[in-house]
Amino acid sequence: MRITQLQISDLRLFADLSLRLAPGINFITGANGAGKTSLLEAMHLLGYGRSFRGGSRDTLIRHGRERLQVFARWQTETGERRTGLTRSDSDWQAKLDGQRLPTLGELHRACAVICFEPGSHELLAGAAEQRRRYLDWALFHVEPDFLSAWRRYQRALRQRNSLLRASARNTAEYLPWEQEMASTAHRIDVLREQQLSRSASAATPLLSFFLAELGEPDWRYRRGWSKTHDFADLLASNRERDLRLGYSFSGPHRADWQLRFENLPEAAPLSRGQEKLAALACVLAQVDVLKLAGHEAPLVLLDDLASELDREHQARVWRQLRESGVQVVATGTERPPSLPGEWVDALFHVERQGDTATLKPHPGVSA
Repeated sequence: MRITQLQISDLRLFADLSLRLAPGINFITGANGAGKTSLLEAMHLLGYGRSFRGGSRDTLIRHGRERLQVFARWQTETGERRTGLTRSDSDWQAKLDGQRLPTLGELHRACAVICFEPGSHELLAGAAEQRRRYLDWALFHVEPDFLSAWRRYQRALRQRNSLLRASARNTAEYLPWEQEMASTAHRIDVLREQQLSRSASAATPLLSFFLAELGEPDWRYRRGWSKTHDFADLLASNRERDLRLGYSFSGPHRADWQLRFENLPEAAPLSRGQEKLAALACVLAQVDVLKLAGHEAPLVLLDDLASELDREHQARVWRQLRESGVQVVATGTERPPSLPGEWVDALFHVERQGDTATLKPHPGVSA
């Protein structure tokens, strides 16, 4: 997909903005705090319904206003699509090609977005939840039955945890939820392990390009419970322990994966720069994962890529993005020297005046 036009109303510092994007690399400059990251947030909302910066969704709405709106047009291989997203009264409403959507999930499936920002290195070093979310995002787009299995498992997990917190002792109360957890856990586990294999295949060439000095990558998957036990039997045998804990200790909700390297000692951590490049390779691998599954390439958002990367590695990243042919929207206080001017298809500049931000073509660049 390639967004051709983006319109924003009352999102953070932007009262009203219309932006035409180029199909290749779009770069947005501006001082810190000017509002350039908010433009990425607007596009991120189309793919996730939330900001990548966290915090309350209501803080996205411009101060003193009651709602925010994001409209977009984008090109696919089969033609143009249109969407509108509105946040008001603590609720989201979305339209796709003129039709009201009952859930945001339909919009997120149609508008695939991947994002890399300063906190994204936590994909490898942070909590396991982020690594599960990485696999689940791709599965949401490429495996039609994943979302149903995941929702069924989560519902059963919530019900079992509620019984555990209430110190329920009646086995009959647990059985239907444990049976549902067991019946869906296997499917989730199989899909996640397959997805890690696909992601690893797509990420390995990027890791070799970005971090050749580390040698071959080694991907390790942990499903969240012992491979030697049937999950239903494990839930039953661990019920007393889980009652003491007040939650279900084992299951797909505890799954994780790890990335290690041939030339890195087992206990040695990656440097901050290596961690960031490895995480970036994993994120960009999602482009090929979707394309190989017959889907449109996602929109790529990059917030302050130059942070903590030396110029040589920055240049490798820009080269890879340029050659991939994906649409990129990136930000920085200025266009980095590692990004040749002829590779930039559109250059914009954000300026802030008080509580308002404006966007215009970069000085010296035609509209």
